[in-house]
Amino acid sequence: MSTRKRLSTSERRLVILEAAREAFRNHDYPDVSVPEIAAASESSQALVFHYFSSKAGLHAALVQDSVSRLAAAHQQAIDALPPGSNSRDRIQAVLLAHLDAIAADPVLVAGPGEPPATRSIRDEARTEFVRHLRSDLGIDAFSRHGWALWGWVGFLEGVARHWHEAGCPEEHRWPMINAALGALEGALGDWQVNARWPE
Repeated sequence: MSTRKRLSTSERRLVILEAAREAFRNHDYPDVSVPEIAAASESSQALVFHYFSSKAGLHAALVQDSVSRLAAAHQQAIDALPPGSNSRDRIQAVLLAHLDAIAADPVLVAGPGEPPATRSIRDEARTEFVRHLRSDLGIDAFSRHGWALWGWVGFLEGVARHWHEAGCPEEHRWPMINAALGALEGALGDWQVNARWPE
């Protein structure tokens, strides 16, 4: 007789997702199996496939959940600032939230062998992040600034990956944040793009 706990559909789906998050925390996509996730979540393999169709579908759903949480953390960090905070302080708050999220959820760092659906989700999240940056910095049609933001987001992904691979050392957090702020300032060049950025 089965002793599996009866859960609602949403509860069971969440349990499977969290088991997958733990599995992918320490292993790359090719090295994790559906049977492993099913066992960890006390679910059958059939149930995992019922909710997510495939291993690729499960991974895509997990990454979608992670990037959605990251976007929410970015916004919460901005909302917590005093009214009228300048753009540098707003970007700094986003960076702090970004690093906190990566330290807590390594799924945010892309790994080798990820399926196309996952890569598409990461691409969409990157595009949305750039869109929010453009809005927050007041960047409109000037293409130089748009390209600068795309380059800066790539820079941020690179240094965040390096920080994660080093074990997220706390003593490197502020040096990296200051480097990222300096990189954005250098990339945009003309701070008149936004009067809220301090001279």
